Amino acid sequence: MDKKDKKDSANIAGRYYESEDYTRNDQLSSGLATTHEQVSDAYMEGQVDTVIEDVVGVDISIPRKGYDE
Repeated sequence: MDKKDKKDSANIAGRYYESEDYTRNDQLSSGLATTHEQVSDAYMEGQVDTVIEDVVGVDISIPRKGYDE
């Protein structure tokens, strides 16, 4: 890895979401905007139930200790 790659990696690692990321066309901004949208949706939903999907596509609920007892 040369110095330029290290410098680019440091810039990417230091980046955080900005509202302008929704209108920018680069890959990093797109990824940050998408991740922000997913986190925001999950936060607003307020879901605490953990559910996984098995190989057939059936949802399996995972009970949380202390809440389902």
